Amino acid sequence: MTTEQARQLDIVAFLEQQNIRPVKVTGHQYWYYSPFRNERTPSFKVNRLFNLWFDFGENKGGTLIDLGIRLKNCTVKDFLGTLNDGAVSGKASFSFGRQHDKGNTDFRQKPAIKILSVHLINSYALVQYLQSRRINIEIADKYLQEVHYQNSEKIYYALGFKNDQGGYELRSPYFKGSSSPKGITFIDNKASELAVFEGCFDFLSYLCFMAQREHQNENYLVLNSISFFKKQLTDMQQFSRVKLFLDNDNAGDKATALALSLTSKKFIDKRNLFAGSKDFNEWWKLRPPD
Repeated sequence: MTTEQARQLDIVAFLEQQNIRPVKVTGHQYWYYSPFRNERTPSFKVNRLFNLWFDFGENKGGTLIDLGIRLKNCTVKDFLGTLNDGAVSGKASFSFGRQHDKGNTDFRQKPAIKILSVHLINSYALVQYLQSRRINIEIADKYLQEVHYQNSEKIYYALGFKNDQGGYELRSPYFKGSSSPKGITFIDNKASELAVFEGCFDFLSYLCFMAQREHQNENYLVLNSISFFKKQLTDMQQFSRVKLFLDNDNAGDKATALALSLTSKKFIDKRNLFAGSKDFNEWWKLRPPD
């Protein structure tokens, strides 16, 4: 793990792994008894929005790396090594999102992802990730949540997009996956038209793009997997107009062609908007600001 990746790890989650829990939480401010001394009044604060800590008793603070080398009394290299090999604590090791298991793995026995808790988006690292995908935080807050989950006895967190079956699509800089059950996400705005997307970031990019533009009310269908497209065709045809924003790849081509073969009057291929890009989000990230 690089120092930059380590700095993005959530300090609050790291402290939790060390059995260090906040005494008080006020917004983004997490207050602790200092882990460096005994005290009766909490003087150690973590700003979770900026992912930085400060010890008022010693007038010192910094990033997760500064905290880790102090707690472990080790070098930066040694601390990064503990993050890489999962020796950060005696419990399940913590990582922002990189999921890599060493040794032999029986993939037939791969355990399911277990959702531990769901929160408002509060992690600075996840906010940064949204910014890298050029998603407005106010729009993201309406549809995404911060999800803490367990996978292969390790604890992670990521952005979660809930489907209609109760499962989550999980996204972070280092992980793309989902919890069970897998399914589509239908957003019903009581409209006669439907816009269809393969993934949540394409959908959110579209909302950001349309935020400053006049457009009619419409419903949204996020497939969360192109494999669900054919199963949804019957339901799609209940709408007066269906706009398809599928990926510019072989699977997207086949799905779009299938829909248009049924009725080109109802289904409309809208991929010309982001022609030259793989999907809507890739185009949106590269598009100059309005």
